[in-house]
Amino acid sequence: MHFVDAFIIAAYLLILVGIGLRFSGRQKSTDAYFIAGRSVPGWAAGLSLLATTITSVTFIAYPGAAYAGDWTLLGPGILFLVVIIAVGPIVVPFFRHVVSMSVYEYFGKRFGKLVRMYAAFTFALGSFAKMGFVFYLLALSVASFTGWPMGLLIIGLGIITIFYTLVGGFSAVIWTDVAQGLLLWTGVAVTIVILLFFSGARPAAMFHIIATSGKMSLGSTHFDLARPTFWTLAIYGIFFYFQRYTADQSIVQRYLAAKSDRAALRGMAMGAGLCLPVWTAFMLIGSLLWALYRITGQALPAAVTRPDQVFPYYMVSHMPPGVSGIFLAALFGAAMSMLASDLNCVGLILVQDFHAQFVPDRTDAQRLRFGKTVIVICGALAIVVALLLTHTRGSALALYYAATAILAGGLAALFLLAFLCRRAGRAAALLGIGVNLVFTTYATLTLDGGKIVNLHGFNFPWSEYTIGACGNVLFLAAGLLGAALFPAQVDSSPRHTLWEWLAARKQAPMPAIQ
Repeated sequence: MHFVDAFIIAAYLLILVGIGLRFSGRQKSTDAYFIAGRSVPGWAAGLSLLATTITSVTFIAYPGAAYAGDWTLLGPGILFLVVIIAVGPIVVPFFRHVVSMSVYEYFGKRFGKLVRMYAAFTFALGSFAKMGFVFYLLALSVASFTGWPMGLLIIGLGIITIFYTLVGGFSAVIWTDVAQGLLLWTGVAVTIVILLFFSGARPAAMFHIIATSGKMSLGSTHFDLARPTFWTLAIYGIFFYFQRYTADQSIVQRYLAAKSDRAALRGMAMGAGLCLPVWTAFMLIGSLLWALYRITGQALPAAVTRPDQVFPYYMVSHMPPGVSGIFLAALFGAAMSMLASDLNCVGLILVQDFHAQFVPDRTDAQRLRFGKTVIVICGALAIVVALLLTHTRGSALALYYAATAILAGGLAALFLLAFLCRRAGRAAALLGIGVNLVFTTYATLTLDGGKIVNLHGFNFPWSEYTIGACGNVLFLAAGLLGAALFPAQVDSSPRHTLWEWLAARKQAPMPAIQ
């Protein structure tokens, strides 16, 4: 690695530490520490949403998918905008006025403490699994084209992430996300310019071969749920992003941190609007690399055996000094941004949804200390999980990730049941949870012809992308049936449903986004 690249990476990591130190000592309450005292500008919340949505996996997976095939993976991103336009103007101000810090408070108000804890536990479990896995994938990707030791990468980046998250709280998470968003756009723009004008191939020739080869196709439009067609991924995108923007603490936390309803809506619109161009840009990079190697006849080295290795190889071996450093820093930042966000979220959940429920007489200062302790412990455990994965290559924890996939489903349907059905109570929610758990267990274990459990003719027949959608549909159907059979008493107390919310907004309309 060139000295300039190493300098850029080191400078970026020092900036992250500096941001954490900048906000250290200012968080004297759980409100300030976990939702930045509701003081974040809308544009910063938007860049933070972008950073938490664009993970380090995006850097590798999207160019690799476009290089090997087409732009099928972009399908869910297009549906992402549809979901945001449909639910954002209602959901964002709703949560800002109904919950204090945790989105799972809402499920507690509608269905009781048990359902609240179930929803919070499934999110926390999934987040913890994701933290260890992302640490591992980041180290694996970087080590494959730099030769740096994976163990040192995991430990070093983990310590830096834990440090600035611990001392700076959610304010540090937000503003490091802003730095990551700016660095990401810089790296993407510079890379595309280099590929188009300084790679040795004419732009017109590259776009011609890409277009005539169908490399920008969004996938087959044949309705076949057994394959990742456009419609399969569209269905997946609708349910995945609906769940993220209605029941994912890492997203809702950013709504709550904004200084006003209007700023929160602007931030959500900005973050959503930036995600699709970034995904598209990464797809374009993969297609341009494919065209470049076809036109110039350059041969890839024998060590590059998978499509997702092509972009990292080109980045290190062909880009001028400084550009590789920008992208490596952005790759580090994407992983660390997500990890910092998840650490803060898990800390908040264990404080608000568990600690405060079991030990209600603790002071706010005591809860804050508990939350900080949780962040350190969870960060250290994530590092340990990642180090274990470097030895097992993921196989030893395959069943663990399958278990988290089973438990984490159904939260989109739980929100819909709570938000749309006045008569749905705890019995309806628990019935939906039970049906969803049974179905997702069956589908996950019998997927791909019974890879884990083989039921032969009774294996789940469709693509893994459809499991979440099917689980949510069955959850909602069972919940509505439960509401009909065991209706909750509708009294004069606030029900916190869409209908009461719309009635309240008529009396105090939401100001327009400007």
